[in-house]
This record gives sequence, structure tokens and C-alpha cells, in this order.
Amino acid sequence: AALAQMALDQGGPAVCFQLLEYPMLDDRTVQRPVDALVWSNRSNAFAWNAYLGRAAGQPDDRPWAVPARREQLAGLAPAWIGVGSIDLFHDEDVEYARRLVEAGVPCELHVEPGMYHAADALMGKVESMRAFRTRMVAVLGEALAPRVTA
Repeated sequence: AALAQMALDQGGPAVCFQLLEYPMLDDRTVQRPVDALVWSNRSNAFAWNAYLGRAAGQPDDRPWAVPARREQLAGLAPAWIGVGSIDLFHDEDVEYARRLVEAGVPCELHVEPGMYHAADALMGKVESMRAFRTRMVAVLGEALAPRVTA
């Protein structure tokens, strides 16, 4: 998401599609006490602090550091966002998808019931997790397929 924003602002290279698999979009998530499996508040705070080089949730003047803080989303590449219903990032991902659509950006949101963060990678033998991964790969294939014009 940050790369797509930066490419848009700097005039390229053109991004044709954003495939966002349970993306970590908003550092303010660390301020909400949420029980989550695998990716916890503690791991979330550690990751944001390491990435940002400072405490998460503070004002930041770097325009692409925290994708969810961007006010204007119009003009971004079409997106697919996949997240589990019990993923720590669920709320911020749903909100970002809503904002993309509101800005006129084509966006498909897929919320997988009962899926926690990275369950598709950890529980790959479970049918619903294979289906999630299969759907994600299919969407990417569709986005990257050459367009035939008559």
C-alpha cells in the first residue's frame, strides 16, 4: 500500500494492482487492546516501532510511512484486500478498503470467517485456508493477465 502511494505521488512507475494480504496499515492499532492469535498487540507494537524507528501511534511527517494515515486515496491502483475475521488487522483493513472504494478505487475486500493472522500459511492443509490462498493467487493472475483488445 505504501509503495503504491509513493509511486502515484512520484509519477511512477505505474502500479497496476495492489494485492494486500492481511496488511499492516495503521500504526494506531497498537493503542487498541485487542486479543488476537499469532500476531498480538505486543508483536504489532514491536513491528511498528522497529519499522518507524520510534513509538507507534505518534505523528509522522513521512508521507508513505503509515498507509492508513493518507487522506487522499483517489488514483491508486485497484486493490484486493484479504484478511481474517479474527485477525488483529481486520478493522483497519476493512476501513482502508471502504476508503479506497469511497475514493473511486476498485477494491475487493475478502474477509475469511474464523481466520487469524497468517493462518493460511500456518494451516495450509485446512480447506478454507487453501481456498483463501487459491482465491488470492487467482485474483493476482487476473490482475496481471495480458488484456486482449479487439
